[in-house]
Amino acid sequence: MITNPSEPTNRIVESAAQTAERAIKSTQQATNGALDGLSSTVKDLQDQATPLLNRAAEQASSMAHRSLEAAREGSHKLREQAQHATDSTLGYIKHEPVKAVLIAAATGAALMALIGLMSRSRRD
Repeated sequence: MITNPSEPTNRIVESAAQTAERAIKSTQQATNGALDGLSSTVKDLQDQATPLLNRAAEQASSMAHRSLEAAREGSHKLREQAQHATDSTLGYIKHEPVKAVLIAAATGAALMALIGLMSRSRRD
């Protein structure tokens, strides 16, 4: 019986090709499994992060609303206090006009003296 001398070589090449093909398929399966796991992990993280981001946005909006409301309330109180001070001053002037003029004159004189002292100290 005459055997083909290249027959063992062909079997070796065929066996190596089959082994390589199995290794490629195994690598593809492992890669697909890893990608599926990664995709699932990303989806889980997204599902966890969405409620947290929504809650943070709601809290930021609530804080902004409270800050705006506090600013409005503070402005309203300040206006009321200024109106009260104006009313009190006008009432004092009506009831005590002489004292009011004397207080205004004394305040003006004190301010002029202070300005005079400040201008002298700048020149020196």
